[in-house]
Amino acid sequence: MRTVLIEPTENPKVMKFVADYNLIPGSLELDRSSDISEIPLAQELFNYPFVERIFITANFVAVAKQDTIEWEHVAESLKNVIEDELLANPRIYLQKKKEMYQIYSEMTPNPNVMKFVSSKLLMDGFVEVKSKEEAADVPLAEAIFNEFDFATEVFISDNFVAVTKNHSVEWHEVMITVRALIADYLQNGGEISKIEPHKHENPVEKILNRDYTEDEQKISDILNEYVAPAVENDGGKISLMEYDQSSKTAKMLLQGACSGCPSSTATLKNGIENILKQFVPDLVERVEAVNG
Repeated sequence: MRTVLIEPTENPKVMKFVADYNLIPGSLELDRSSDISEIPLAQELFNYPFVERIFITANFVAVAKQDTIEWEHVAESLKNVIEDELLANPRIYLQKKKEMYQIYSEMTPNPNVMKFVSSKLLMDGFVEVKSKEEAADVPLAEAIFNEFDFATEVFISDNFVAVTKNHSVEWHEVMITVRALIADYLQNGGEISKIEPHKHENPVEKILNRDYTEDEQKISDILNEYVAPAVENDGGKISLMEYDQSSKTAKMLLQGACSGCPSSTATLKNGIENILKQFVPDLVERVEAVNG
């Protein structure tokens, strides 16, 4: 509990509220035109209409009031306000709270991949790290690889981290530990990635360094609208990699939880192929996975 003493001054309009420690270096003089957005104590005091000015220096807060109010009616209330605010912000200025990351785990259709979802956005886009050797530029992935020998791939996108494991462990044995590492890493301000994330809109451009043809763009638009949201919800990503006009075959790049997922081939055939046949029947008859 912060102890504050009430001490009169020679000016009857001004009362000192003295703390038992130094509040700030230097001094601070505030009136109702001052910027007090980072000073909760001043915000609380100026909630009282009779408070005209506030002066803070050394170990005290001096409050100047209007003549219409007597100190005997308000001094105790102000003392309580100041004690409460000093308890919350001992150094007067608003203490910046660490950004809180709530992380929960979520299964994906791929039994080897667990999705760790953050309450806050991690990046605008995605990065994929296929091995420990590739992780130097993605510190979050590097931390996961260094801590867990069973981790084989890390895929970071928007607000989640998808971790692929080998067969040496089961997720129920390690899920809580992995989630705790990711949460602690983010909570402590760890850098997520040093490289620019790939953009969702057209990742094939990063791979092949080319623009979509008109037909490819039509196919991609259907994928983005009808397929991508469900796939990303499962911790993966699907993109049009290549389109063979002669055979009407669309080849898909599978990433994250989709890569190597036992059900991905069935998903391609039963879901995505049927959707594309329905919306662009003149363009697509078959769908293949490039790395499924």
